[in-house]
Amino acid sequence: MIDPRIKKWIDEASYETLLRKWRFAPIGDPMFQGEMGKYYADVMFRKRDECDHVQASKNVGWEG
Repeated sequence: MIDPRIKKWIDEASYETLLRKWRFAPIGDPMFQGEMGKYYADVMFRKRDECDHVQASKNVGWEG
């Protein structure tokens, strides 16, 4: 089960915020494991289709 507070944060976060966490999270971060990880990915990729995801990726960059 996903903690309702975390689910709310995922639902309210922008694509760029979700991408930043996805890109720079340490390996094994619990946010990306199991049911919560699937939910995070589903929401993030849905939001990706609703924004300028190329610009968001450039804004986030690759160096943490």
